[in-house]
Order: sequence, then C-alpha cells, then structure tokens
Amino acid sequence: MSTPDTAPPPSGHMATPEQIYRERLAHFTELRDRYARRGALNGNISLALLFGALGLLGAGLVQRQGTLLAAGGVLALGFLVSYIVHGRVQRVERRYNVLRAINEEGLQRLRRDWNALPLRRPPGDPPADGTAAALDLLGHASLQHLLNTPATPVGLATLQAWLLAPAPPEVARMRQQAVSELAPRIELREELGLRGRAIAGEQPNYERFLAWAGGPLWLAERPWLLWLARLLPLANAALLAALLAGLPVEWLLALSVLAGVAITMTIGRRVDAIIDQVATRQEVFAAYGALFRLLAAQRFEAPELRRLLDAMAAGGVRADQQMRRLGRLMPLADIRQWIFFAAIQVTTLWSVHLLWLLERWQSEAGRHARSWLTALGELEALVALATLRFDNPGWVLPELSDGQGSRTLQARGLGHPLLSDDVRVVNDVEVGPPGTFLLVTGSNMSGKSTLLRAIGVNVVLAQAGGPVCAASMRLPPLALATSMRVQDSLERGVSYFMAELLRLKEVIDEARRARDEGLRLPLFLLDEILHGTNTAERQIAARRIIAHLLGLGAIGVVSTHDLTLAAAPELAEAARQVHFRESFTRGPLGPSMHFDYRLRPGLATSTNALKLMELVGLPTEPEGG
Repeated sequence: MSTPDTAPPPSGHMATPEQIYRERLAHFTELRDRYARRGALNGNISLALLFGALGLLGAGLVQRQGTLLAAGGVLALGFLVSYIVHGRVQRVERRYNVLRAINEEGLQRLRRDWNALPLRRPPGDPPADGTAAALDLLGHASLQHLLNTPATPVGLATLQAWLLAPAPPEVARMRQQAVSELAPRIELREELGLRGRAIAGEQPNYERFLAWAGGPLWLAERPWLLWLARLLPLANAALLAALLAGLPVEWLLALSVLAGVAITMTIGRRVDAIIDQVATRQEVFAAYGALFRLLAAQRFEAPELRRLLDAMAAGGVRADQQMRRLGRLMPLADIRQWIFFAAIQVTTLWSVHLLWLLERWQSEAGRHARSWLTALGELEALVALATLRFDNPGWVLPELSDGQGSRTLQARGLGHPLLSDDVRVVNDVEVGPPGTFLLVTGSNMSGKSTLLRAIGVNVVLAQAGGPVCAASMRLPPLALATSMRVQDSLERGVSYFMAELLRLKEVIDEARRARDEGLRLPLFLLDEILHGTNTAERQIAARRIIAHLLGLGAIGVVSTHDLTLAAAPELAEAARQVHFRESFTRGPLGPSMHFDYRLRPGLATSTNALKLMELVGLPTEPEGG
C-alpha cells in the first residue's frame, strides 16, 4: 500500500521551522483523515460481506442449495480479504496520526507550550535537586521537556544522563558534527520518532531484558531438563496411541502427565520467570528490529554517527536481523496466555522448548544487545539535540576549548533557551578569568535570576554537544555548581538558612573537587545567597564564601541586592560589576513599571520594592501619614 509520507516543502526559498511544521502537520492530517474515511468505508463493506456470507450460508444450509452455499463462501472469502485490508488501512492511519502528532509537538516546542507538549521520562527518573532543579534541567517546563523527542526508554535515559553529566570537550565536539548532519534530515528524525513510539509503551524496563541477554545460559547448564522435555512429549504421544489401540496403559499415561505437572509446578516456575524477563510483549522486538533496520540503511559522514552504526553490527552480528529474529519467537511466548495452555504445558513442557530457542538466540547475539541499545540511545539523544538545532536556526554550536587556552566563558547575544523567541531578551556575557567573578545587581524582577539560569542552561547544552541560545559562545571545560531556589524542609527539620548553607557547602566541595582533578574549571552561580540571617552577618558570610571560591580557582556569577557586597577589599578587584534597571511612570491609569532586561556595566542605581508595593496596591506610608 503506497504511503506518501514526504510533505511538500513550504513555498519560499527559506522556510522557517514553524512553516515547515505547519505544512507537514496539514499534510499528515489530510492523509490521516483520508485513510480514516477509507477505513470507515472498508469497515462497512466488511460488515456487509460478513452478514451477507452468514445469511447465504444459513439459507444454503436450510434449503440445501449448493448455489447459495457457494455464494456464501465467496462472500466469506471477500470478508476475509476486506478484513485484512481494513487492518492495513488502520495501520497506515495510525502511522499518519503519529506523524501528525510529531509535527504538532514541533509547533508546541517553538511556542514553549509546556502544558500541551508531552513529557516522556525514562524509567526511574530521579528527582531534580541541586543544580538540576535550579536550572530546570528535568521535569515539566525544563530542558528535558524541550528536548523531548526520544521515545524509547534507553533514548530517554541517555538524554537525561547527558544533561546531568558534562561530556569531555573532544566528545562534545564529535556530537556537534553529528548534530549538524542530523538537523536538516527531518524525514529521518521523524521516522525514528515514529518507530520509537511503538516501543515506548511496551517495554518500560529494558534493563530486565539486557540482564537476561548478557547473563548466563540457565538451561544449557541443565541438559537433563532439555532431554526430559524432548522425551516426555514423545512418551505421551506413544502412550496415547497405545491407549487408542486398546492397550492397558492408562496408569503409565497418567504417571507421565503427573510428571509433567510436577516439573511445571517446581522447576518450571523458574523457566517461566526467565521467559518473562524477555517476553514483555512481542511487539517490542519487532519495533526494535524496524528501528535498527532503518538505521542500517543510512549513510552518515559524521564519525560519531558512523561509530554508532558500527556498534549496531559489531562482530558481524547485526542488530536489525537479530531483533527481528527474536521478535519471531515472541508469539510462542504468548501461547502461555491461552486458556488451554495448562494442558499443553504438562504434556509437552512447552516453556522449556521455548527457553531453549531463546537461549540459542542469547548465545549467538545476547552479548551484543547492550551495545546495540546503548548506541540506539545515543543516537536518539543526538536526534534530540539535532531537533533543537533545526527548531532554532539562529542558535549556534559553541566553540569548546580543551582548557589550555582561554579560561573565560564568553557569549554574545546569550538568551534563556526555555523562553520563546517573542519574550526572550539576549545579552553579551563574559565570566572569568579565574580570580574574578561577575557581580549582577538590580532591583526585584529585573532579570538577575534569569541571566544566571541562561548561563547555566547554555553551559549544560554546550557540554552535552548541542546548540546554545546565543549568537556566539566560547567556553573551557566547566564544572557547574549553583545555589539557587534553595528550599527548607519541614520533614527533615531543616530551616531555610541551614538548607542554603548545606547547598553552599556542596558548591564549595564541587569547586574543590574540580580544582583537584584539574580537568574542569569550576563555575559557580549564586543567586541572592544567605537570605535567612541578618544583614551584617549575611554580608560577611557571603564575602567569605565568594572569596573562598575564587581562592579555589573558580569563576562565577553572583546576583544580589546588596550594593556593598563588592566594597570589601578582598572582592573589590575581583568583581566585574553589571546591572539591570527599570523605569517607573505614573499615568492616567495609575503607576506602571517597565523592565528592558538589558545588561549594563556598573552597579544598579535604583531599587523598586516600595514602587512594587504601590503597583499592587499595598500602603507605602503609615496609617494617617
């Protein structure tokens, strides 16, 4: 059945991602609706053929007319053909519906419509705490949510791992080449997403399968059980034939069946448990086979992509062929769900024969399964980064140094990746060299915290190998640590101030660890630290913490309302001062405030707490004043 998947490109030489997604969405919606109408018509035809066949066959039997019986048989055959065609039409309809959904999600990503955009998580998704929570790396409305194209459990887990652990610069640069090659290949990326979604709901815990595939051969160590499983059905068949021939072998047949029952109720339970590690559902392995078959047909130039393809055919054992072969065994496992399976099992030891077939696959291909799925997960994560690159053609792939040259993070036109284009404001930022820090001052709501998060999220993207929300960016290998969005804990009996101290201790420990290892430059992001104590102590403590981090060779960014923070001698030379400002006007409709979120040199020159109180209608003067 022909399936014209490729959508025509939008008119115009330089189509935007939004235009492309809208064109493809309309194209796949039209195809889905066309096949839905065809399916409905086909369903009606099938019902008509079914009822016609039943009527003619019934009439032919009652009237004993061969013509009616023959006509009924023709209609029954027609119903069978129509039923098969109907199934194919429904599969095509589902295909176009998924492709439609993939392009609709592309538009939702561009709008940053977090409530509409689905969020898929890997099994055992960890809670987002510390830096991950501060920078919105995981969970709803997060970087994980924006990069939400992987569908398989291993793809989701790989992407999450890349966001939480920076890659070495040489690895990140290799990923950049792969991302550049994959970004324009929208047909391939969507086809991978389509086939991956056939797996997503079917195998929530792929580690159980991998543990079996790479583990020991259980049945091979018990050859007596295999021979017993081969001899018992032969004995039962021979005894049944003898019984039908009139020989008195009832007690022998009963004894043989009881032996099957005993084996099934004892060691057979272990056999079933092993099979259950593999047989989540038979569709899983067919879908994996389709995914690997699609990838095996590709030709890539990027070394990282070629490495992943080689891993899927290591040692001449091809993932697509072996997963398809395993998929063909899975219907034999589904027989265990039949209502009469107990009789089949006790007379043939069916599960033992199935395990023997599975272990043949395990011995030939099982040791390669983990490397296949690892490669698939990495490729899906690369596709996620490539989709981000496609969605945002104005973003760039950053320059990643090896740490031997500049020890400064430099970015031009840096914005927050999680904000949509229509609200994002960009700024030029420079952090470093070691021994210095960026001091960001400004009034409430002026943009200080957003700037810190923009720096942090872009560093995470850069070190994962993806594009960054900037016109240009250059950075050395960085060890990122933050103290932002600290929360107290009633359950643990931890006050806000103590929770913040514990978080700052983690920041210092991370900076010390990075200095000692010598592989990454520590980068700290501190947002309005030490709120939970009085002003004098807060100033002293904050200065000491910053000075200590600088003494560890770290670079960083500190946001604060405290305009005297850098006045201390130990910080005066180290602080590079920048600020945000706002404008406040009084008009016919009352007071209003405007923020432009533009970074300017020097200290902030205004505060706005009283103005914000006036803006929301709170009193700013004593009663009667």
